[in-house]
Amino acid sequence: MKRNTHTRLLAIALGALVAFPAQADAQWSQVYEQAYLQAPHNWVFRTEHPAADRLFNAFDYGHAILYEKLYTSRGKAVEELEVKQYNYLTTKLLVNPPRVPLEELAIEPTYGRLAPEARAMFEWAHILHRQAYDILADDRLNATEQRREIDRLVRYYKTRPSLAFSSKPKTMALMQEQPYSLAFRNNYPKFNGLIWAYHWLQVGLYEPLVTGATADARRAGVLGAVARFKSMVVDAPEHLPYVMPMTAAVAPEFAKQYQELAIIFDNLHSMHDVISDILANPSVPRNRKRAEILIAAEQYRDDTTEVMSVDGWLRMSAMMGVENMGGVATDVFTPRPTPSVERGYVMRHDREGNMIGEHAGHEMAATPTPAADAHAGHQMPGMAAPANDSAQVNDVLKRFFAALDSGDVAAISPMLAAGATVAITGVTVPAADRASALARAFTGQGRGEVRSIQVNGQVAWATWRGEALATTVSVVLSKTTTGWLIVQLQR
Repeated sequence: MKRNTHTRLLAIALGALVAFPAQADAQWSQVYEQAYLQAPHNWVFRTEHPAADRLFNAFDYGHAILYEKLYTSRGKAVEELEVKQYNYLTTKLLVNPPRVPLEELAIEPTYGRLAPEARAMFEWAHILHRQAYDILADDRLNATEQRREIDRLVRYYKTRPSLAFSSKPKTMALMQEQPYSLAFRNNYPKFNGLIWAYHWLQVGLYEPLVTGATADARRAGVLGAVARFKSMVVDAPEHLPYVMPMTAAVAPEFAKQYQELAIIFDNLHSMHDVISDILANPSVPRNRKRAEILIAAEQYRDDTTEVMSVDGWLRMSAMMGVENMGGVATDVFTPRPTPSVERGYVMRHDREGNMIGEHAGHEMAATPTPAADAHAGHQMPGMAAPANDSAQVNDVLKRFFAALDSGDVAAISPMLAAGATVAITGVTVPAADRASALARAFTGQGRGEVRSIQVNGQVAWATWRGEALATTVSVVLSKTTTGWLIVQLQR
């Protein structure tokens, strides 16, 4: 029986190899198994920051559907991505993200067979991302223990050289100066900006985790970063990043403490753009797309191709201007930064990070704003918060918690923004049930006081402590044309 079973399985396996799709150039590609490094801190980020964690599942869908539609939609890809998929993502999936990670191969079956090697590289790097979040979100670990665990994680990541991105910084030439470069960002400005916003949040979330002095401060920082991300998709593409976010600019303290991780993530995000360009550019024939993707993948894995110095990488990150990337992740309670370049502007740098020119038809700014100056804490002209904003926020919160205490669902709902995220005891509440779930959780327990309010521009952060509750409730609000609305609440 065992021999017959083994024979059948072998025949199925051989048949699968023979049937490998012609579009993959009849080349056999191994299947990669991805596994978490075993550790007691695994899944801590999901428990402590569920609203942010669930967004990653939506991001996975966004990347997967992008590659699938670019490769399969051909002449209809612009309408499919810039209208249909963008609207679905921003009005539905990002508002109520999936509760569990998605099977990306079900979303990108054609692209997944075209370049399984590249897909496996992304999956391996995304596991690195998630485990790094877990380490830095685990309050049981002190700074020394976190450093030790991050070093162990990076060593584990590098045990798969066929999948691991290089930890040497790469120049922008790989992303911006190839024959196929810029096709995606030029023809899909909204979806390209959305992908860059994903990348802003993915690296930006690290900054409050490493700079927050207390658990409450880290939680508030994560919620604030999520709120800033959500504000980016309003009136697209105006508020979406204008250039690819660089980790050293968006999360400077994280990049300083964990340099190798920061470089790996920049290389990962750069290759995402490269594959989009290869798939979007008709000058790359369909029968050459797999080959070009594999060439790029090898270049991003090796430690020699287009490598620049670390000082050059830091200099380039600063010269690109964090104000063009969405701002520093811990400055989310200041007004949204005003970009210093036009959308579509492309900067060229040498291997030491010095600017050597620009292309894509835009005039180069006389003095690009360094990242250090861009987030020095200055208010943008004309955007200083009115003196009565704190009073208005305080009034909204008093009315809101009074409505919670009385269980008045009808009064609760109008104070919640359409895309508000509500997490109660670590569980994110579905959009349709937010008001009633809050009423159930707080009825008879909504008496307390507002402990702190920070207002800057259109964003406010506050903490509330109830008389009958032992925990602090963190609230993020956004200023709209109708007043202050709650966009994040976590108890």
